[in-house]
Amino acid sequence: MASAVWRDLKASVRDLNGLVISESERRIDTPGGGMIAVRSTHNPDNLRGEGLDLAVLDEAAYMDGRIFPQIVRPMLATNRGGALFLSTPFGRNWFWQLFQRGCDPQFHDQWQSFHFPTSENPYIAREELEDIRKTTSERIWLAEYQAAFTDDSGQVFRGIRAAVAAGPSPQPRGDRRYVAGVDWGREGDYTVIVIIDADEGRMVALDRFNRVGWSLQRGRLRALCDHWGPQQIWAEANSFGSPNIEALQQEGLPMRSFTTTSKSKSPLIESLALAIERRFISLLDHPVLLAELVSYRLQRLPDGGYRYAAPSGMHDDTVMATALAWHGAQKRGPTIDFV
Repeated sequence: MASAVWRDLKASVRDLNGLVISESERRIDTPGGGMIAVRSTHNPDNLRGEGLDLAVLDEAAYMDGRIFPQIVRPMLATNRGGALFLSTPFGRNWFWQLFQRGCDPQFHDQWQSFHFPTSENPYIAREELEDIRKTTSERIWLAEYQAAFTDDSGQVFRGIRAAVAAGPSPQPRGDRRYVAGVDWGREGDYTVIVIIDADEGRMVALDRFNRVGWSLQRGRLRALCDHWGPQQIWAEANSFGSPNIEALQQEGLPMRSFTTTSKSKSPLIESLALAIERRFISLLDHPVLLAELVSYRLQRLPDGGYRYAAPSGMHDDTVMATALAWHGAQKRGPTIDFV
């Protein structure tokens, strides 16, 4: 982010004379003795320095809440400088607290708050927004496009209980297209196999186990697939996944590899979140699955980034297996590995 801001800043002053630009420090010095610098909050202590007249905190909600009061504000105090906080909302954290202060008439002599949803942007077509709304989960829509603060503390999946299918568990049918998702585990984690009726968008089977050798794990997968006959089996290829996938491919199972990375995981999880929220998928009333979906979070990282994961000490194996099965359910015809 700092690199992008630095590039735009240089472009905005390219026609001005007398400036001294330092690429290594991302700093522009002006003839009158002033300066403009771009800094990353990756290492907060690197922000410390001389007094400032103005600080602009971009994507402030994703910064550590201590950066402004402990580092930036003391640098503004000498010159009685000001601060501008720009951000997409990220739950009701410290940025939300500052926003509320700006809404309170009691603090209007020092703080002001502004709210600009994407719908007010004259450069974005309304048709584009309508299309985005149809294909975006409620959490992403509210935060990224409506600039709305939510109190879900990073909860990813909504409408979980409403997505649970009523009635007896279905039996295999020859006219249905079934797809499986597999998340491997051995000791601490669990191996989970989920099978979805892709035509109906309904989860029909879930098997979860651990402390079982690889040969027995593959045997349980074969037995479940013999019963349901999935056309595709999407399995995580990371670590010990690849040898298991290769072994099962040699036995004739329709295995498909999914390599989980920070880049590939986001669309995988967001697709499942949208499906649950819009009831495109019906879930089994499985207590472990429902608990893992409820606890699954979008977590902020110390470097300012974020990741999808279960809270510390909890598992997400049923979530990943379900997401892989749903990923496969959306695919028809020839497929390639997703990396």
